[in-house]
Amino acid sequence: MLLFACIFLVAACNKAKQEAIPPGSQVLALGDSLTAGAGVTTEEAWPNLLAQQTGWVVTNGGVSGDTSEAALRRLPALLHQHEPVLVLVTLGGNDMLRHLPQQETVANLKQILALIKSHGAKAVLLATPTASLMGAAFQHLSAPDFYRELAEEQQLPLIEDAIAEVLSDPQLKGDPLHPNAAGHVLLSEKIFKALQTIGYVR
Repeated sequence: MLLFACIFLVAACNKAKQEAIPPGSQVLALGDSLTAGAGVTTEEAWPNLLAQQTGWVVTNGGVSGDTSEAALRRLPALLHQHEPVLVLVTLGGNDMLRHLPQQETVANLKQILALIKSHGAKAVLLATPTASLMGAAFQHLSAPDFYRELAEEQQLPLIEDAIAEVLSDPQLKGDPLHPNAAGHVLLSEKIFKALQTIGYVR
């Protein structure tokens, strides 16, 4: 049911299927430790697994500890270096952990999305769940509403529940905040299926 909700949201934000991105295309995964693969090897992290599934050349642009502001500063060089056709944006978790103002996070994400668009690339937003003791106890983490609101405003696809579903399962976590190797496998599968629904993967 949770996976259906994730896929439904992607479809709702993107009613017409997008053109498929062919194997060999340059794709950038921009994020923090959830993308970098804290606690697992680079080969075990979801960007590398997604590359194997799609045939894309996926650059892991994750930096542990990065806030949305730090990633915004890094992005121009990454776009220039790799010339991606698609950027998967997974940011906001460290902003929340540091209790940074939500409006600053949203403003940074808007600038990130504008940079991606101005570079001629497409973007997909992946929501990071709020760290919650109650959510962890009941194994039901969820992402804050600003991800959905931003995706609707920007008219871009959102994969809302994939990370939350993985991090809600204690057996898929290496520590309270990060997936283990099995968690990255499931996360890559969820992202792959969502990208199929969007149309970027056939």
